[in-house]
Amino acid sequence: MKSYEELAKEQANREGTLLSRLMGEAGIEELTDFEAGLSERQSEILFKITTEMEDTKNALNQVEQLAQRLRRHLERLKNLHQTLSK
Repeated sequence: MKSYEELAKEQANREGTLLSRLMGEAGIEELTDFEAGLSERQSEILFKITTEMEDTKNALNQVEQLAQRLRRHLERLKNLHQTLSK
């Protein structure tokens, strides 16, 4: 079984080989464009997640308010039922 150091060294070699291939084929400009695209995509995703979180929070608040109104209505119905049952 290989030691952690050997595995880490092999992984670094593989990453270095991959990077050198990319640099040779794509060039720095294309990698920079790719990175910029990733950054833009990340910003879009973060915006969508933030919006979804806000929408979910608002929906949850509405559900909680509805539950409170239903509890009050149920209590009124119980009181009315109790009054009419006497």
